[in-house]
Amino acid sequence: QVQLVESGGGLVQAGGSLRLSCAASKSIFSINTMGWFRQAPGKQRDMVAGIASTGNTNYADSVKGRFTISRDNAKNTVYLQMNSLKPEDTAVYYCYANWWGSDYWGQGTQVTVSS
Repeated sequence: QVQLVESGGGLVQAGGSLRLSCAASKSIFSINTMGWFRQAPGKQRDMVAGIASTGNTNYADSVKGRFTISRDNAKNTVYLQMNSLKPEDTAVYYCYANWWGSDYWGQGTQVTVSS
């Protein structure tokens, strides 16, 4: 079992920045894949960014060049640095982990970008 707790969401103006954090209940060194998804009202949950234990990253096209995912194994935490935010980035952001073939999700944190 892995518990994930997100923090760092909030209200920001367009063009601003936020950093989301995801704290895991166990060493993320052993977690193969972690990432961030988001879900806007009435829409499906979509992948935003992912990071493997190797450090390899991948991003949705809509956030490339604006968002950066990173992991700090010593703090068991994954981050999502979000810059140049747009109103269309407004959503609930969920932390995700895949550990030994099972998927785990955080409770979500709201990000609202005003125009």
